[in-house]
Amino acid sequence: MLLHAKTIFVAELHANSIGQLPGCHGQLLTGHARHLRTFIVLAVAALLAAACRTDTGSTSGAAGKSVSTAIVRGGEIVASVRSEPRTFNRLTARDTTTDLVSELTQAKLVRINKVTQAVEPWLAESWTLAADRRTYTIRLRPNLAFSDGHPFTADDVVFAFAAVYDEKTGSILADSLKAGGKTLTVSASDPQTVVVTFPFAFAPGVRLLENLPILPRHKLEPALKAGKLADAWGLSTPPSEVVGMGPFVLREYTPGQRLRFERNPRYWRRAPDGGPLPYLDRVTVDVVPDQNAELLRLESGQIDTMSGEVVPESYATMKRAAGEGRVQLLDLGPVLWADSFWFNLKPGAFAGDARAAWLQRDELRRAISMAVDRKAFADAVFLGAGEPVYSFVTPANKEWYWTGTPATPHDPAGAKALLASIGLTDRNSDGLMEDASGQPARFSIVTQKGRPRLERGAAVVRDELKKIGLTVDVALLDANAVIERLVSGR
Repeated sequence: MLLHAKTIFVAELHANSIGQLPGCHGQLLTGHARHLRTFIVLAVAALLAAACRTDTGSTSGAAGKSVSTAIVRGGEIVASVRSEPRTFNRLTARDTTTDLVSELTQAKLVRINKVTQAVEPWLAESWTLAADRRTYTIRLRPNLAFSDGHPFTADDVVFAFAAVYDEKTGSILADSLKAGGKTLTVSASDPQTVVVTFPFAFAPGVRLLENLPILPRHKLEPALKAGKLADAWGLSTPPSEVVGMGPFVLREYTPGQRLRFERNPRYWRRAPDGGPLPYLDRVTVDVVPDQNAELLRLESGQIDTMSGEVVPESYATMKRAAGEGRVQLLDLGPVLWADSFWFNLKPGAFAGDARAAWLQRDELRRAISMAVDRKAFADAVFLGAGEPVYSFVTPANKEWYWTGTPATPHDPAGAKALLASIGLTDRNSDGLMEDASGQPARFSIVTQKGRPRLERGAAVVRDELKKIGLTVDVALLDANAVIERLVSGR
């Protein structure tokens, strides 16, 4: 079951000065661009237009007010996230706040331009593909250094791959850096050259390299050799030890409250005028678990950006604030990623459970997709602002969206027939399905608490599935607990 909604950017007009941000990535401002949903709050969007181009001038802002687009150096942006990081080690955690810390403090060999989908050189300056279509020779940018001044060489790249493939580390990034389940072979031919060999000709090629932050060998190699890299860079690590080649360095971490970052004076990227990047001096990230509290902080000016979405029922408030000139609303159309309902397909996840006979069946997933009225979901969850989609890719993705994706019909009767085909029927005429052993057809949906849209969406799915006889329990957990359940397969 998939839906997408329009993206409404909300910008504080009184925010501190901001210029070009690293890569002009939305995720720098919103916490994790890949998780954008219905209404996303983007701080200082009025000035982001200037940050992502080289010209200066002015443009029309909220309530017809003129907003300067001149590039300004210095200042601070105050953002918010819903949960604190699980670790500072991106190899071992996939939560959005850990990812944000990594994006701010680390760098990768290449990056994927989120607008053009093209691969762009980052720490890698260039690369060539050999005649075997498997071997890439990558030339690194010269004279780069980590934030502590230690030189960056090809040995750091080789180390990063060794770390991500290390079985004791158990990196959550390992699978994303394999081709056909096989690891890449990585070596250094000289301090500025890396040779990456794929197990076979692999179409994505160097695109895979965007998945790996290049971590400092001089800081983390002892932990890898000791088999303790999974424990390195935990939350008790002094911020000065968390070094990288990203645009910022971590200066302060107050558990449960905030993270403070300062501009990395050794950051390698340059502005169009040749000056250093980033333009910002500081980034402060406050931990605000409750969505409503986060919105109140935005309205009162305590924060400049929200990592989460504005719930649809709050849109009227934002619209009124825009009319008063306090925020700017920008309608950017559909979001990139649809709301989705994911299933636990981990092999053996339900071993010893009588439900194993049907919980991981294709027929169950198809029945659920047919049972949920997507239009009703959009009206109830997004107050009519959402549109049904039938793929992981939404119309916002101009490169990969396919208009010919078959639409799943809303067909409760057909859904019941599919359930019957896997042994789920109403055996005692109580309106609810039981399996062949007579046990209720019952399972849980896990979602994040404090996110009204997610909570409301889970409730709608629960109620829709009850109409075809499935019993669903909704478990509301904090963000890190959801991630933990996802990673562990529980």
